[in-house]
Amino acid sequence: MLDWSTIDSVFLDMDGTLLDLNFDNYFWTEHVPQRYAELHRIDIDAAKAELFPRMKAVEGSMDWYCLDYWSRELGMDVALLKEEVDHLIAVHPHVTDFLDAVRTLGKRMVLVTNAHMKSLELKMSRTQLGGHFDRLICTHTFRIPKERPELWSHLHAIEPFDPERTLLVDDSVPVLESARRYGIAQLVAITRPDSRGPLRQVEGFATIESFEEIMPQR
Repeated sequence: MLDWSTIDSVFLDMDGTLLDLNFDNYFWTEHVPQRYAELHRIDIDAAKAELFPRMKAVEGSMDWYCLDYWSRELGMDVALLKEEVDHLIAVHPHVTDFLDAVRTLGKRMVLVTNAHMKSLELKMSRTQLGGHFDRLICTHTFRIPKERPELWSHLHAIEPFDPERTLLVDDSVPVLESARRYGIAQLVAITRPDSRGPLRQVEGFATIESFEEIMPQR
């Protein structure tokens, strides 16, 4: 699928791409409502009925990804709540082998995530993936999510790259569309971001279920 001789920079998403999205899905759809229900002494269905529309209203914005925002909104320490279920944080199969193989090729390896810095730190501590990268970039630095094409210009200012020789792997179609509009040439979508979820059909992009499918040959 990929001609690695045409790639200099590799940008990788974190949640749903390198890491199993099951953690985040469980956290936001079950654990947060449960703790919110306990705090307000309501049942979990009532908590979900209140919380889910509030989450949907800011989906795709920086507030959606901001743990400090949700801590203020919900009156709970959301970063601390994540630690309560951090045993669910898991690396997708073949990810570590892929990262090792790409480093062997001498490519520039950059993690680019919309996740809040507190979440990034927790997950890197749990998985020990940080050492595989030349740089970890959190879009909260710019207050612009990857869904907006102007993010890539801001990213370029601190991490120069040639869009024609850059690979982005992400599980978010809006992010991939944003990167395409900016001019990033090589785009790959993850079709099973949540190991417990269904295989997704993604139109308009090269797709992989596992990093084994684009593993460089050593």
